[in-house]
Amino acid sequence: MLHLTESDVRRLLPMTKALELVEAGFRHLAAGQAANHPRRRLQHNSSATLHYMTAVDLATGYIGAKLYTTHPRTGAHFIVLLWAADGTPLASIEANALGQIRTGAATGVATRFLSRPDARVAGLIGTGFQARTQLEAVACVKNLSEARVFSRLEERRCKFAAEMSELLALPVLPVASAEEAVQDSDIVITATNSREPVLRGEWLSLGAHVNAVGSNQARRRELDSDTVGRAALIVTDSLEQARMESGDLIAAVEAGAAAWDQVVELAEVVAGNHPGRCQAKDITLFKSNGLALEDIAVAGYLYEQVQAGQG
Repeated sequence: MLHLTESDVRRLLPMTKALELVEAGFRHLAAGQAANHPRRRLQHNSSATLHYMTAVDLATGYIGAKLYTTHPRTGAHFIVLLWAADGTPLASIEANALGQIRTGAATGVATRFLSRPDARVAGLIGTGFQARTQLEAVACVKNLSEARVFSRLEERRCKFAAEMSELLALPVLPVASAEEAVQDSDIVITATNSREPVLRGEWLSLGAHVNAVGSNQARRRELDSDTVGRAALIVTDSLEQARMESGDLIAAVEAGAAAWDQVVELAEVVAGNHPGRCQAKDITLFKSNGLALEDIAVAGYLYEQVQAGQG
């Protein structure tokens, strides 16, 4: 049984490949060739929480689980376990970087299918754990002319903007408010750990596409109900999981701004079973919760790279 480290993952998994793998995983899901179980959580009396999620992909032959712990003092620690179709253990993979990359890739896939073809300006709220790969993935699928970023600490957002400008060869501008990051942006990304909305629907331009990735707990939300209510199309990675933990959508449904029967799964859009965006002026929304299937898709590739002597 192999063990892959964080440095192995970063070396072997470029964003362009992760985009390809995650999109393929969604196609397998739509075709009935994959199954995903949503995240479950167990609380320890030390304030540690165990999170676990599982998936199988019949098309690739992999079975897998993602497990991680969170604690107010020690933070988050992720691992992915991979098995062959016959149950043989194949690999354990340190998965902090893996999670960042595959979450970014899911946003990139959604942006490819849901944003306007001429989308050029991205607005990002947040500069934390997920923000870098979010912007990187969007830059991979769209020919961006500019990105704007806001976070609460000026020093942090300026540093983030400088580093991402160099990494992406793209003007990434630090701005003084969330509203400034969002206004006139074609693609909006929220990647925060906020419990209260950081994005207001009134800021969105017609035709904007929103990716909300920061909240995966029922009592947290990054979007106000107006943002959800303005969306002509609401897409999520798993409707079952969204009903359990997507605070953005749960709050909007409770407020009467949206209904669960409006929500479409990304796999259906990727596979062409749902038309996706219908008009250029439509506002579209992707609510990402994160699927074990995404982890398994990239974990299988990493295992194959090592087996082929690339590790």
